[in-house]
Amino acid sequence: MSFSSASHSGAASVGSRSLYSLGGHKRISIPTGSHAAGGSVRSFGGAGAKLFGAGGDRGFPTCPPGGIQQVTINKSLLEPLNLEIDPSISKVRTEEREQIKSLNNKFASFIDKVRFLEQQNQVLETKWRYLQQQELKSGAKRNTIEPLIEAYINGLRRIVDNLANGKTRLDGDLKQMQEVVEDYKKKYETEINKRTTAENNFVVLKKDVDAAYMKKVDLESKVDSLTSEIEFLQSVYEAQMAELQSHMLDTSVILSMDNNRYLDLDGLLAEVKAQYEDIANRSKQEAEQEFANKFQKLKEVAGQHGDSLKHTKNEISDLNRQIQRLKVEIDSVKKQIRSLQSAIAEAEDRGELALKDARQKLADLEAALQKGKEEMARQLKDYQELMNLKLGLDVEIATYRSLLEVEESRMSGEVQNSVSISVVNTAHNPSPGGSSGQSYGQGAGGYSRQSHGSVAVASTTSSSKKKYY
Repeated sequence: MSFSSASHSGAASVGSRSLYSLGGHKRISIPTGSHAAGGSVRSFGGAGAKLFGAGGDRGFPTCPPGGIQQVTINKSLLEPLNLEIDPSISKVRTEEREQIKSLNNKFASFIDKVRFLEQQNQVLETKWRYLQQQELKSGAKRNTIEPLIEAYINGLRRIVDNLANGKTRLDGDLKQMQEVVEDYKKKYETEINKRTTAENNFVVLKKDVDAAYMKKVDLESKVDSLTSEIEFLQSVYEAQMAELQSHMLDTSVILSMDNNRYLDLDGLLAEVKAQYEDIANRSKQEAEQEFANKFQKLKEVAGQHGDSLKHTKNEISDLNRQIQRLKVEIDSVKKQIRSLQSAIAEAEDRGELALKDARQKLADLEAALQKGKEEMARQLKDYQELMNLKLGLDVEIATYRSLLEVEESRMSGEVQNSVSISVVNTAHNPSPGGSSGQSYGQGAGGYSRQSHGSVAVASTTSSSKKKYY
């Protein structure tokens, strides 16, 4: 590590560990591992830096590490020097002290940061060991859990297969029951047709029965009218007989009053009476015969209608019994159909619920397995990130450790600086490229700057790896 400053326009340049020149056109440089051909030089870094400029005298060879190996003096040094005290030396020293303070503060902050990073490294190592243990445990658990999960999944698959087989069997039973239901439906429709036919026949028979009943009522009314007519004729006959008897009595009275005549009134009366009795008997017999014939006919018709009515009533009762039996059978078939439909629906619901439960359990297991895989992937990713972070921290810690070792060795004086001192009078030996040229060079170990017309004093260590600007 080195600190240097340079001034232009004839002012001297003073380094923290270097000489300073007194005079307007003198140059004193203390490079390490580099040489300049003219102008002032500011260099930072390690060994191997090569500078190139825009003119000046010949360069100086590289000084090996381990102290001042060679001092090269220009011939112009034999001339008397115009030594004067630089009035800005106190200001430069003050600035250097401030720079040293700021760099010390930075160094302290770097040390704190290194300690913090070491603590973080310990924490990360602890986490890393814990994660390795967890990974071993989770690997063992995973090795023991995965067969159980696979066995459970296989069991669920067997349950699903059994449910599928049960569903197939239930489908066959359903088809069979549907065929039975269709058969019962056909029988029901046949019975409904029979019932409709029976109802139609019943309606026709009812019409016939109504007609027969009306005929019976008509015949009964006719019988009543004939009976009333017979009674009327009997009353008429009795009235006529009474009238004839009254006439006969009157006639007899008249005849008795006319006794003086010699007529055979008794014979006449007997003859007339016999005639009237004969006429009345014939009329009575004819009326009775006609009434008996009509009554017999009515009895026969009534008997026929009664038989037909009885037969119709028997048929109606048979039809009613058949209708009741068919109703009972239809109700029983309907109950069987409803019970079968409810059993089928219940079986389908149970199958659907079991299948849904199995699918849900399978989905839960697959989700748990996927979640476990994602958790493993996340832990593996965290593990990789922690490994990368640990590797970066190890690299950074190694870098800081090497820097600290270098700084400690430098501060303890283990590493000595290679110093080369040269004094060049630029007024008598100007550079071919002009007095205002500047050159920059960067080698493997650091950075350097060269400016013409100034004096630079620089000191570097060949093994330093940290640079402060």
